[in-house]
Amino acid sequence: MAEIAYTLPDFIFESSWEVCNKVGGIYTVLSTRAKTLQDIFGDKLIFIGPDLWNGITNPDFIESKTLLKDWKKYALEKENLKVRIGRWNVPGKPIVILVDFLSYYEVKNSLYFRMWEQFGVDSIAAYGDYDESNLFAYSVGLVIESLYKYRKLDKQKIIAHFNEWMLGMALLYLQDCVPEIATVFTTHATSIGRSICGNNKPLYEYLTAYNGDWMAKELNMEAKHSLEKQTACYADCFTTVSELTAEECQQLLDKRPDVVTPNGFESNFVPQGELYDKKRKIAREKLLEVTTQLTGELVSEDAFLLAISGRYEYKNKGIDIFVEAMNRVRLANPERQIIAFILVPAWANGPRTDLQSRLKKPDIRKFPLYNPYYTHNLNFPEQDKVCEYLRYLDFVNHEGVKTKIIFVPSYLNGTDGIFNLSYYDLLPGLDMTVFPSYYEPWGYTPLESIAFGVPTITTNLAGFGLWAKMEGASEQDITTGVKIVIRNDENYLEAAEILKESIISYATTRHPALVAKVRNAATVLSKKAAWSHFISYYLEAYDIALRNAGKRKN
Repeated sequence: MAEIAYTLPDFIFESSWEVCNKVGGIYTVLSTRAKTLQDIFGDKLIFIGPDLWNGITNPDFIESKTLLKDWKKYALEKENLKVRIGRWNVPGKPIVILVDFLSYYEVKNSLYFRMWEQFGVDSIAAYGDYDESNLFAYSVGLVIESLYKYRKLDKQKIIAHFNEWMLGMALLYLQDCVPEIATVFTTHATSIGRSICGNNKPLYEYLTAYNGDWMAKELNMEAKHSLEKQTACYADCFTTVSELTAEECQQLLDKRPDVVTPNGFESNFVPQGELYDKKRKIAREKLLEVTTQLTGELVSEDAFLLAISGRYEYKNKGIDIFVEAMNRVRLANPERQIIAFILVPAWANGPRTDLQSRLKKPDIRKFPLYNPYYTHNLNFPEQDKVCEYLRYLDFVNHEGVKTKIIFVPSYLNGTDGIFNLSYYDLLPGLDMTVFPSYYEPWGYTPLESIAFGVPTITTNLAGFGLWAKMEGASEQDITTGVKIVIRNDENYLEAAEILKESIISYATTRHPALVAKVRNAATVLSKKAAWSHFISYYLEAYDIALRNAGKRKN
């Protein structure tokens, strides 16, 4: 099939709250896609993120005193824009601008009035992170406008790409002030869809009956929903990450995305050969050591290690059903030791000092620490959903029980105080990952997992799961590297039982050749999701945006 010739932009400005700010999956989307875009557009690609570090060194940011030096001086002196310029410390090292937006709080009310008057964005019921996000977005709009005018780019084809509702006001600001710039808006998950699921309302069975505006009012989401809906409406090209979310957008935002842009990954994040083997050995040793010192029981080197990870959305990410399934594994009492890790940042306040002491000087008496099922101090552990359910099930790592569960409620950035390894450094040490999501527009964690050669279980309610199924992943077993578990609004217990059987079946596999085959299948499947395959969807989005902006300009 012949390649489609898209009209390419001369410059791309892309912004997100997660540029140089690792707080969620969008960081992974942008940071892994950066090199592929950099290879195409070079330094005509500029990312813009929030400057949140207050003088502390940001490991993701390599500051430069020469990049855009003249504009930076002009922007500060003439427009009072406070920016730092450098490169994002990820493969490709694209140019990045970090902007300080705190001074714009004084214009908040006038900004909201302007957005209501011109675009119908209703900010009256705003709360939480709404103000902070929108003032950052406003500052991003000012930065792009300033660069556009200073560098006289009016004869160039310009794309401004904004991710999630938090950047909506940047897009709307440019539509008003610099309408020549073509805009792209990507929602990675609708705010109202996520809220419906997070409030334990069934999404899928009743999706066609939901009205987004009504649900926003019921769930106190009016401001975010209004902004997201209007941004989707006014964008020159509206995109989302999966067909699942496209249907959700059509129903809840009254706008079907112009393009579905699935999320890819880059193999340059994955160690190869001897380095991979070394990292796997180090990771396994650390996971086993922490479990041994926390529970007071020696864990076999042959133990089966699995994990769930991601954002702490208890129902949406399937953390609830993961705990339920692991409890069923415990009660089934398989012969092999099975250790399950919940690698999910929660409201923690640092590492447990008693566990730190043991890791520095292992206690040969081997008795469990108090509450031997979490590794970091939790604020109000009695109110934490994971801890609450583990106590209810009496799944708290009693002596002699072969199946154990360890809650790691900390960001794994290499300095957590217990593992002191990044998530990507721990991932190779696992034998399996499980992501039984209920609401997952795409699902980066299972894709990351198979990229590292770790087979995974996902669901049909994840965009990645649907993609993997089209590429040959099975609902029956994990021999293809990915197993798909069917979930819906009503089959929680049935799905938990399938998860239990799937985990036990693979954990008790003792044939090295079969295990190697499954791990290799996972790696092979991940390569089909390389950004080199998926970048064409973004080029299509840019082309649509440029054509629509051209119509407006003419």
